Amino acid sequence: MSADTNADVSTTAESLVEPLPSVPAALAHIGTETALVIADYHAGIEIGLRYERGVELDSNAEDRRHRLLNLLTGHPVDRLIILGDAGHRIGNPDDKETQELTSVFEAVLNHAPITVVRGNHDAGIESVATAVETDSAQTGNTIDVTEASGINFGDIGFVHGHSWPDETVLDCDILCVGHEHPQLRVADHVGGSQQTRAWLRGPLDWTPFQNKLEIKTTFESPDDTQTISQDPPDVIVFPAFNERSGGTKVNTNEGFLSPFLPAAFQKNHTDAYLLDGTRLGPYQSV
Repeated sequence: MSADTNADVSTTAESLVEPLPSVPAALAHIGTETALVIADYHAGIEIGLRYERGVELDSNAEDRRHRLLNLLTGHPVDRLIILGDAGHRIGNPDDKETQELTSVFEAVLNHAPITVVRGNHDAGIESVATAVETDSAQTGNTIDVTEASGINFGDIGFVHGHSWPDETVLDCDILCVGHEHPQLRVADHVGGSQQTRAWLRGPLDWTPFQNKLEIKTTFESPDDTQTISQDPPDVIVFPAFNERSGGTKVNTNEGFLSPFLPAAFQKNHTDAYLLDGTRLGPYQSV
């Protein structure tokens, strides 16, 4: 395993999306705006864990909100983009989850508009967003909820990742994906192992999208003298913002959650990065 300590996840040529050091968030440069991007906030997760697994945990809602607001106020940000799963329940949010979402949305709207890229845990989120927008109308900021197939801002595509992105979303330089909650299983100093959140980044493999979406990635030149191949975007898979949400241990035999991963990764060209920016090389080899 090779390690490049303190290497940036993005390079100078790929500075459209810049992960922030030691936190599961990034700045995305979308035209004239700068957006703070996070994935998998999972508001109300403690209630879900109680019913799903019988796990009793004190709510961490206030800490989550403060961490997010500190990122918003600590950087020159024009918009918050949530890459899906703002909430935790698959169905409509319950009272506690609604309360947390309302509190978060109200606090964020005091600083910036919000775009939620719909995830599989975001059923019913429009009703929460509409109510908050009405109560926060004086801020002039809004909450937009996209389709699950994603959205483009500038040269960047955003999709949650539980379903296939729209072909137009793939017409980008960088594709940002959530849903997977990537983690690494790494050895500790006493001979055991632990899980740690990670970023994944590498060039996209067109093959699964050609097969599923029948997209065209080669074109004839205007004078019909040569075939031009469309360059694939880079894929960045975001770690979950919520540290209690678990995840896919990508350097084990554990299967991926997304229908297009890991097939959409070019083999041995997708690197894993720790939150502190340490580059570990191809994720399969960590």
